[in-house]
Amino acid sequence: MIIDSLQNATKYYSVHPLFAKAFEYIGGVNLAGIEPGTYEIQGDALKAIVSDKEGKSREESLQKFECHRKHIDIQVCINGVEEIGWKPIEKCEKDNGGYDDAKDVQFWGDTPDTYFRLTNNQFVILFPEDVHAPMIGAGEGSIKKMVIKVKLTG
Repeated sequence: MIIDSLQNATKYYSVHPLFAKAFEYIGGVNLAGIEPGTYEIQGDALKAIVSDKEGKSREESLQKFECHRKHIDIQVCINGVEEIGWKPIEKCEKDNGGYDDAKDVQFWGDTPDTYFRLTNNQFVILFPEDVHAPMIGAGEGSIKKMVIKVKLTG
């Protein structure tokens, strides 16, 4: 997992062959004005999902304590305050339904080891070993965010 601000994004271009294109896309769109929806960046290798929703309680978010095998998530907080729960997959013990290959998601019944917050123009990079519970922010108002799905095999 990597947490940083968008102003430092260039530091991470070399981590994955598609990160430069992903961060250039983020920097090239009007984040404040982008509408919720799914945006293709580069075929099935890179796509952006924009949402603008009320935050959930920790309990609601933990119902989808998840990780992925085929994609890395770059989650950008555009506006609001988002809390995310995190735990390394090697410490997870309570498989909650197995891996869904079609949706590239596996849910866990564990609880996070830690929680962290993102605010405007901050991002987190979540790798397959990073189990996460996003969109926590009940009572904090709307959270507008962009999730870039980066295919592992680029």
